Amino acid sequence: MKNVAVLLAGGVGVRVGLDVPKQLIKIAGRPIMEHTLAILDAHEDVDEVLVLMTPGHLDAVHAMVRSGGYEKVTAVLEGADTRNETTRRALDALGEDDCHVLLHDAVRPLLSPRIISDCFQALTRYDAVDVAIPSADTIIEVGPDDTIKDIPPRAALRRGQTPQAFRASVLKDAYAKAALDPHFEATDDCTVVLRYRPDVPISVVPGDERNMKVTEPIDLYLADKLFQLTQTDLPPTREPEAYREALAGKVMVVFGGSYGIGADLAGLAREMGAEVVTFSRSSTGTHVERREDVAEAARQVVAEHGRVDYVVNTAGVLPRGSLMDTSDETIWAATEINYIAPILIAQEFFPLLRQTRGSLLLFTSSSYTRGRSGYSLYSSAKAATVNLTQALADEWAADHVRVNCVNPERTGTPMRTKAFGEEPAGSLLESSVVARASLDTLLSSGTGHVIDLRREDPIAVAMHQTAYDDEPEG
Repeated sequence: MKNVAVLLAGGVGVRVGLDVPKQLIKIAGRPIMEHTLAILDAHEDVDEVLVLMTPGHLDAVHAMVRSGGYEKVTAVLEGADTRNETTRRALDALGEDDCHVLLHDAVRPLLSPRIISDCFQALTRYDAVDVAIPSADTIIEVGPDDTIKDIPPRAALRRGQTPQAFRASVLKDAYAKAALDPHFEATDDCTVVLRYRPDVPISVVPGDERNMKVTEPIDLYLADKLFQLTQTDLPPTREPEAYREALAGKVMVVFGGSYGIGADLAGLAREMGAEVVTFSRSSTGTHVERREDVAEAARQVVAEHGRVDYVVNTAGVLPRGSLMDTSDETIWAATEINYIAPILIAQEFFPLLRQTRGSLLLFTSSSYTRGRSGYSLYSSAKAATVNLTQALADEWAADHVRVNCVNPERTGTPMRTKAFGEEPAGSLLESSVVARASLDTLLSSGTGHVIDLRREDPIAVAMHQTAYDDEPEG
């Protein structure tokens, strides 16, 4: 049975206090609803996507679909004045054939792909599925005079989220019966099924605290921060033949490719069939903080290979110590190599990546989430790199050039050994694991992501930290 995802974007966002609908407000480099649309469009269980948008703003969605290449979107329709009427319009658009339909709020942009999978899996056993999380707060029921009427037991209470998923014929029948009720009122679609098809059990699958709804002005701020601190899942590691197929005829440029993560990534990409050109200060005399060196690298690659598909920058320095004791020379070197260099690389290689619809990969550190004593130059530059990644992803989306950032935790590299000396075996992430995850990121369709790699899952499922390690990565 076909799986159709419905993106409910019909609201106007009065409480946010802006003229533009809240789903079109940008956070982390994209309109809120585009983050949500990208998740639905990329999910392997979703066959089609239907968008219900606020009247008067359909052109913005059509432009978004075109520029983002969201091929699963089959229709963009006007929403209605109420949530329930918007759902009715979506159901009418589904046609006569039965299907599985998953309805999700456009302003919940931090939806986990796991939740989508769980919903469709639950639909193999149930005809209606809700998503909910436990309530950490005590829920009280108040009377008309604002005094407590009842305090239900918290253990049995859940906080409902979206998506909600149904066999379309069941939801259509519930709405048909609701239309006959002059007192019909509901805030979500599971309520409609619960009241008008009480014979249908509604399964509940676990939601996620990060699956927040942007409703109040403060939610915009929180969602923007969560995009830097929440998980982003890498695609599954491919089979060797899939890598070879994806990399056949492709050209990769690696800055900082003489040792560590850069060298491992270059070696892996060559093994999988890519043409790889590496540049570094030690092997080619390339200074990434000098525009003329970066531009010359671009010219060399084009002269030899005629194209550039992937660009990776792993070059970096790790100065340690009090800022008050840091020399001007160290300040300039750290800032230029760790932050100015990615900017120069982006500027010089964008025209080439635009021709191939290629990908740029940068590297940050767990220290970017919070500046710490002894790492002021390093952590601030790495925070800037994250913001640069998200800004470029937004700027370059229309040209189909992807930009992502890998955030490995403490990794065994020569740079780290130089800074910290020898460390216990098994306490560091292996650079070869980071290289594999980096290659997966380069080949993925996502953009603007910060991929966090942790030792707990060396196959590189991204688990973006809410805390931070004692020291930066290598």
